[in-house]
Amino acid sequence: MKLSHFNFDLPKDLLAEYPSESRDEARLMVVHRETGEIEHKLFKDLIDYFDEGDVMVLNNTKVFPARLFGNKEKTGARIEVFLLRELNADQRLWDVLVDPARKIRIGNKLYFGEDESLVAEVIDNTTSRGRTLRFLYDGSYDEFRQKLSELGETPLPKYIKRDVEPEDEERYQTIYAKHEGAVAAPTAGLHFSKHLLKRLEIKGIDFAEVTLHVGLGTFNPVEVEDLSKHKMDSEELYIDDKSVDTVNSAKAKKHKVCAVGTTVMRGLESSVSSARTLNTFQGWTNKFIFPPYEFSIADCMITNFHTPKSTLLMMVSAFAGHDLMMKAYKEAVKEKYKFYSYGDAMLIL
Repeated sequence: MKLSHFNFDLPKDLLAEYPSESRDEARLMVVHRETGEIEHKLFKDLIDYFDEGDVMVLNNTKVFPARLFGNKEKTGARIEVFLLRELNADQRLWDVLVDPARKIRIGNKLYFGEDESLVAEVIDNTTSRGRTLRFLYDGSYDEFRQKLSELGETPLPKYIKRDVEPEDEERYQTIYAKHEGAVAAPTAGLHFSKHLLKRLEIKGIDFAEVTLHVGLGTFNPVEVEDLSKHKMDSEELYIDDKSVDTVNSAKAKKHKVCAVGTTVMRGLESSVSSARTLNTFQGWTNKFIFPPYEFSIADCMITNFHTPKSTLLMMVSAFAGHDLMMKAYKEAVKEKYKFYSYGDAMLIL
């Protein structure tokens, strides 16, 4: 398959600027792979499609406030710094993106906060926008991380043109987020409310958790027509024994295993045994899934609506079948479903 197979017209007004009023009252499109049937529901109706013993796999990564604004020494120019990942905790080295990048060179210092209590020095260029920063801060490591949290803001995707609002801190985070490390939310999980999780639990649905720290690579544009030449950025992934046992036991008993989001699907498919069961995992994955692809673990998935030519659209097309997915997306545009991070959801059965 080629990049151009994943293009479609997406009206700008369908990109969600805000989440639905209640998490579980976003719209839900249900796509049946075997029959091609498409249903229109609300997210909380999800419960009707699962039975006792089925398993939902959640990504429990937690988004940290990764976007900082600082000023360049001497000129005072305002610089956006997007924290990607910590390289060395002792030396306070971070891999970051800077904007505007042309102004930021090795040796420059950046000052953060009104009292300039946090300073960073640029010590390396990594990519056209990428830099390595060493943060200079008089205090313990915990105090330093606290300072980053205070100064940082919720890293809403760039397509959301409005300013970050207080509500975003809560809504751009799943209610089951535990392990800090993501710079973008695993957005399919944003639709789960405490009430819906409780109802699923009462019905006998089991939950397994993986941790995949979502990086910005997920959203990197594909710039090659031949998909086999696209390289995904690596993301950190952890799958523990407990989750492995829950998933493999459900599969052995022929219960459904549902991947909540493309990040979970990517994580599961990164650690498959030769017997097509799930293995434990601790490390990094750069797995890129596009059609044709044979999935080993999940029988169904929950996902949001993705943008044209994105690696996320390629993955869901591999799972649902390309023609059916493009038909579903055409219907979503016609029915005015909301797209992307704060948008509506799809259940693929």
